[in-house]
Amino acid sequence: PLFTGQWNLYAQNPDSSSHLFGTSQGAGTAILTLLGGFHPQTQSLWLTDIAHHHLAIAFIFLVAGHMYRTNFGIGHSMKDLLEAHIPPGGRLGRGHKGLYDTINNSIHFQLGLALASLGVITSLVAQHMYSLPAYAFIAQDFTTQAALYTHHQYIAGFIMTGAFAHGAIFFIRDYNPEQNEDNVLARVLDHKEAIISHLSWASLFLGFHTLGLYVHNDVMLAFGTPEKQILIEPIFAQWIQSAHGKTSYGFGVLLSSTSGPAFNAGRSIWLPGWLNAINENSNSLFLTIGPGDFLVHHAIALGLHTTTLILVKGALDARGSKLMPDKKDFGYSFPCDGPGRGGTCDISAWDAFYLAVFWMLNTIGWVTFYWHWKHITLWQGNVSQFNESSTYLMGWLRDYLWLNSSQLINGYNPFGMNSLSVWAWMFLFGHL
Repeated sequence: PLFTGQWNLYAQNPDSSSHLFGTSQGAGTAILTLLGGFHPQTQSLWLTDIAHHHLAIAFIFLVAGHMYRTNFGIGHSMKDLLEAHIPPGGRLGRGHKGLYDTINNSIHFQLGLALASLGVITSLVAQHMYSLPAYAFIAQDFTTQAALYTHHQYIAGFIMTGAFAHGAIFFIRDYNPEQNEDNVLARVLDHKEAIISHLSWASLFLGFHTLGLYVHNDVMLAFGTPEKQILIEPIFAQWIQSAHGKTSYGFGVLLSSTSGPAFNAGRSIWLPGWLNAINENSNSLFLTIGPGDFLVHHAIALGLHTTTLILVKGALDARGSKLMPDKKDFGYSFPCDGPGRGGTCDISAWDAFYLAVFWMLNTIGWVTFYWHWKHITLWQGNVSQFNESSTYLMGWLRDYLWLNSSQLINGYNPFGMNSLSVWAWMFLFGHL
């Protein structure tokens, strides 16, 4: 069928919805499918869909692998591509000229690029392992899901911050201004004040507005007037979810519009199981979002922008700043250079990285708290608890943190102990 073009034969007779996993009961003969959605018993992606995905991506990689020249003389030369990449009208200088040799001659630049890419993909792994579970029955093992999400998100944070650390070392040890005159690297350095001040403004805006909303809502709850909370629906995100087929918001757009051609094609030609899965409220696919999600999204955005601000400033000021124009002569990490210069403590690129790691860890703490509470209420069939309590700070402290930890903390207390005491002891021991 591969060579005759009858590819549909590979998808004929897929597993039925009554298929018992690991047995032949209800099993079909298809090997590559576009079923969409999840196996009703295992709640994971159909194995034939996964096989299809890997075959398709292998084909793309085979084509892309021949696009760029390596040792074998076929494909485009990376150097030629970079030299030719000059932005329209030449308004952005010499574009990528000089980048090939700069990257090739700096192991820190290469490591920075690799870490940035790996960090993003690690975070994507965290997001996709629960939302599109590929392993059989993993969707029903909540502890594993929580552990995998937390693990991959924290690892991603360390890798991403490391990218900026090695970017800063590149600027100190390997950057040659003559080789990069007026190209993208030189121009970023030339207007670093604008970049840093924009990031600073974004961080301040997010911080004050988000905290202001949370504190306002806190006060309204404390005074017994919850109806006076400022609750903002994330309508743009809801619209995007609706476009992908989520009907509960009532937008009726694209895949959530029952009269559209995309909806009808999705029922028969491709991914017939997708629309059922996205509107099934027991999985983690496109979770229903509201004002609590809007607020915590912006709190996390504050953390991400502030972390980025510290990292970007550390790298862009690594060669020198207004206060210390000869900073690059001191290297990546240096202590204070005496009182005569007007204060040079904690301004090395190393110090910026050190501070950024704290912000990174704190931000991912918020991320994993959000993920965990959202999922605890989903798994318990009690989503209204998150929706009602996540719009003010006391809700987070009392109805998430305290409610879910008090039994453990009271495993030992002055009045005795409960059945969780051994875990309470482990909790204390782990924090010694």
